[in-house]
Amino acid sequence: MRVFVAMTPTIGLALALALASTVLVNLAYLREHAAVSAMPSLSLRRPYRSLALLLGDRAWLAGFAMESGGFALYVAALALAPLALVQCVGAGGLGLLAVGSARLAERPLSAREAAGAVISVAGLLFLALSLIGGETASARGSAVAIVAWCAASAALAGVLLAGGARFVGAGAACGISGGLLFSVGDVATKVATEGGARVAFAAVLVAGYVLGSSLIQIGYQRGAALSVAGTATLLTNAMPIAAGAVLLHEPIPAGALGVLRIAAFATVVAGAILLARPQGEPATLTA
Repeated sequence: MRVFVAMTPTIGLALALALASTVLVNLAYLREHAAVSAMPSLSLRRPYRSLALLLGDRAWLAGFAMESGGFALYVAALALAPLALVQCVGAGGLGLLAVGSARLAERPLSAREAAGAVISVAGLLFLALSLIGGETASARGSAVAIVAWCAASAALAGVLLAGGARFVGAGAACGISGGLLFSVGDVATKVATEGGARVAFAAVLVAGYVLGSSLIQIGYQRGAALSVAGTATLLTNAMPIAAGAVLLHEPIPAGALGVLRIAAFATVVAGAILLARPQGEPATLTA
């Protein structure tokens, strides 16, 4: 069953929560990257040692607390608005990540990064305009299809982790795989907020975020914050936007509003690609 709701203060609140979540999460990524870069090598093969290193570092814990706060706001936003709209706001946060990473490195933004930031912000503007007087919609979708989507995303993450480093660099490979696993968690979060038996998707949520977070932390030691977190953010947002349309049947408005909505989705993804393109990373990965 599909439920249509007009653009209301509730949807506006959801998008405000999504924007606040995006700010917190991207600032957290920068703090975590700075902390993890100074730690001994992390590895999935030594999980207890790696966890002890992370939990013993106050700077990393501060960043993780910010990320957790951002996630809480994200869950609240998903309970109020369609998945694709919330994720579109998140994708625009790459502009903040680009500016923040350049400031921490005490360097100016490159032409590519500046273009990506501008395009990402333009995408958020298009999204806001597309919501004026429009409608949003949400549907439950098929549980079987949702499980299949999550399983395929997780499998692709494993394949890319195993062989992607030689093509995009070790840090970006961790970012891409981590982003795919985060996207699994995002889709599961939206489904779990529907209540009833679908609360069971919380187990998928936890698995996706734990594994995705682990790969992101490992990636921070092998690549720049923008390359690792940028590629993760690209997949974390692009995949759920697609899932919203394919699995949850979230429609595109008709007429000019529809053109603006499509432009919003396209520009945030284009901006994310420009910002997340890896530069000069090692081509080996030991997870």
